[in-house]
Amino acid sequence: MEPAEGTSRRSAFYATRTISRDVVVPEYPELGLIAFASPNDPEPSIRVENGRIVEIDGRTEADFDLIDAFLASHGINPAVAEEAMALDDLAFARMLCGHDVPRTEILRLVEGMTPAKVARILGLLSPLELMQAMAKMRARRTPSIQAHVTNRIDHPLLIAADAASAVALGFRELETTVPVLRDAPLVALALLIGSQVPAPGALTQCSVEEKTELELGLRGLTTYAETVSVYGTEQVFLDGDDTPWSKALLASSYASRGLKMRFTSGSGAEVLMGGAEGKSMLYLEARCVAITRAAGSQGTQNGGIDGINVTGSVPNGMREILAENVMATLYGLESCTGNDTQMSASDIRRTAHTLPLLLAGSDFLFSGFGSIPSYDNTFGASNFNAEDIDDYMMIQRDWGFEGVLRSQGDDTLLPLRRRAAEACRAVLDELDLMTFDDAELERVVTAHGSLDVSEHQTDETARAGDAIIEREITAVDVVRALSIRGFELEAERVLEMTRQRLFGDHLQTSAIFAEDMSVLSALTDPNDYAGPGTGYRPSSVRLDEMARVRQERSHVELLAEQAPHAGCVVLTERGPAAIRPRPDEVVIGISPAFGVDVWLTLSGLTVGEALRQILAGIEEEGVHARVVRVTHSLDLGMIGWTAANLSGSGVALGIQGKGTALIHRADLPTLANLELLSMAPLIDDSRYRLMGRNAARHARGEKPSPVLLPESGEPMGPRYHAKVVALINRESQCLRAGNPQEIEVTWPS
Repeated sequence: MEPAEGTSRRSAFYATRTISRDVVVPEYPELGLIAFASPNDPEPSIRVENGRIVEIDGRTEADFDLIDAFLASHGINPAVAEEAMALDDLAFARMLCGHDVPRTEILRLVEGMTPAKVARILGLLSPLELMQAMAKMRARRTPSIQAHVTNRIDHPLLIAADAASAVALGFRELETTVPVLRDAPLVALALLIGSQVPAPGALTQCSVEEKTELELGLRGLTTYAETVSVYGTEQVFLDGDDTPWSKALLASSYASRGLKMRFTSGSGAEVLMGGAEGKSMLYLEARCVAITRAAGSQGTQNGGIDGINVTGSVPNGMREILAENVMATLYGLESCTGNDTQMSASDIRRTAHTLPLLLAGSDFLFSGFGSIPSYDNTFGASNFNAEDIDDYMMIQRDWGFEGVLRSQGDDTLLPLRRRAAEACRAVLDELDLMTFDDAELERVVTAHGSLDVSEHQTDETARAGDAIIEREITAVDVVRALSIRGFELEAERVLEMTRQRLFGDHLQTSAIFAEDMSVLSALTDPNDYAGPGTGYRPSSVRLDEMARVRQERSHVELLAEQAPHAGCVVLTERGPAAIRPRPDEVVIGISPAFGVDVWLTLSGLTVGEALRQILAGIEEEGVHARVVRVTHSLDLGMIGWTAANLSGSGVALGIQGKGTALIHRADLPTLANLELLSMAPLIDDSRYRLMGRNAARHARGEKPSPVLLPESGEPMGPRYHAKVVALINRESQCLRAGNPQEIEVTWPS
């Protein structure tokens, strides 16, 4: 396709790249399209009279909106307000990153700060400084991670199986949602069952409208909630028929029934809802986080969330996302960081968004890693999905950060998926909700996603959901059904999740259950980072577990493909090689292990076939060929140069066991050459033959066109370099001092 007139082919190429699907905009403060420091942001201020706050950020008590009024009553500590607000912004910013001021002192001072003050301070920090602040200020010492477990058809057995897979991988919270609200009770039930199969203690929620979500929690079918949204302007609050007081009441309702919960906010929401008031996104989010703490929630899910594409469209938007995550930690809240919405079509850009948080660590590294395929993620594709799990494991291995996940093979996952699907089917049958045959269960066990199972009748799922509500089915009924059908272990684990609600230890800030059902929280596992050598560090056992990824191959495995090809050519040494005064010859120099311990090149050709093609090419040009083995060096340049100095024409062709080849001439420096094919994986039989022909032409004094490798955009190093190391190791074991050896070549019959 020809480029448009006046444009280059490179510009036309750029237009096809995934990054060109992203639309970004300049700052536009009037619409709230500005990440930091809008000209409409208020100046930080506070005034306290007789222990009462009567002014916040330039607005007096008579003019307070409902957010100001709520914060004045419940969100700012008047005893520390004047001290905190008098601090120099830059001095406090340095306190956030420094190791000489403890986390507890930061928390004390932030209690007295207004939203405008907090936003202005965070705006001073670079991305690196925000990462330092995150490492220091997060509530829980040990990072954790949350998964999305959904599917587009609300298939309950698939939900249960995918929940089991997610917990086996290391996720400690599982969040689901439904395209059809009536399906929610059934999906929540399936998620609860599947989550307890691999190990006890994973918390589960079903994200739907608040009334249904609370009812599911009261019935014990879910164990936490996080979709209690708060906003940074009064109008957006009122549009949602909410106030900070109603949100506080809802928070207390969850807590009073032993349900962990966190609020949700995120920059960009007010812009999307047309109520940004021209303020910056970080300032509005500062109001949201202040409300969250004032309302008594133990944590927040923030960092853009559904509005991240708005935030990401403006300059410095991704720095703002990180700043608002840090902001949650300044208020002493559990930070469930918003990596749950895909923020770009570009893999590079979405990884760049996530990596700083992974390196710094947070209470929950994702507020929803899509543990299922992106097409099944009914929240919308996450920033990372099932398609990215292997990449994530590898990044975790590369950097040695605690990414929480562990690689699991089918030998572990398939039995767990089967157990979860069978347990869920048994409960549905025992409670007379739905039935599934053995064939469907088998499809679920091996499925990648909902495209691999039957599209059961959606009205049947909805009717089952209705029945759960109408018959007032609870977690106790699930426990009874599991026990009756022989799933005693799962019954005990589901019962234990209900029992823990009576104790309430998991309602502490940033609490999770470890797999031994101990509670890790800001109380029992406080973040103690105070500089190098402190804070959470993966243990040696954990680092070893992180190193075990699906793509790992041992030295033995890398070389296993060599043995079947042994003997593909017979190379017999006939004594020291000599210079022959024959001007029409090309000498082929082979490496020490070529046809001895190395039998297969990186392209998949045997060394015998590669040599056959080289010899055939030389012969086609009417030039004589002989083969010598260079035993004293592995270096391809030295192999070719040594052979060239034995050649009557002064021209030689050198080849290593891995397949790399060159044409050399005796009068050139050792590291020079006439032609080089360095990318061994791309050298096919036709190119070895052409190399032979060109070597013969060079011997006759001609200047042939060089052999070119095929076009390939594949990065060869990551795929082949580990194997190269193994092959070179074999070559090195065959090194020996002495002169090159004359080789007689024979082919097995």
